Amino acid sequence: MSRQGTRLDTKTVNSELFTLTYGALVTQLMKDYTNVEDVNKQLERMGYNIGIRLIEDFLARTGSGRCYDFKDTAEKIQMGFRLFLGVTPTITNWSAANDEFSLQFESNPLTEFVELPDHCLNLKYANVLTGVIRGACEMVQMEVTSWFAQDQLKGDSVTELRVKFIKRLEDAIPAGED
Repeated sequence: MSRQGTRLDTKTVNSELFTLTYGALVTQLMKDYTNVEDVNKQLERMGYNIGIRLIEDFLARTGSGRCYDFKDTAEKIQMGFRLFLGVTPTITNWSAANDEFSLQFESNPLTEFVELPDHCLNLKYANVLTGVIRGACEMVQMEVTSWFAQDQLKGDSVTELRVKFIKRLEDAIPAGED
């Protein structure tokens, strides 16, 4: 017999499965590394590796071209969050030089079912996102740095991710190839 009236929202199921899987990954890293700072570095490094691959999928799906300025970059990062995580952060808090901005999240899908224990207060739980941004931008010849300025897991009203432009990277030919 089939169940009638029971329909699963696959987007919600996929989002929750991703959130729980990410939580299991962070838990395992906490067991593998004794120092929380090492876990933060590992999460950022993992995010970087994801970002250098994810940018190709983003460009293929959106047909986006080269960014003309850092505001254009901010809008494409916002589009990437909507495309891959189903959330649209607000772009805000531009610096006077227009080389730094914030992405504010009303809710962070990675932290949906998470409470940090007291011994993990220095854990940057969603640090994978800072690495994804750094890796993706590096693949399009842009060096940036990013960090969490506010985090709802630590009692802030919103989660705020800062992104700062460092420099344009030159196309480089690997050594020995002309």
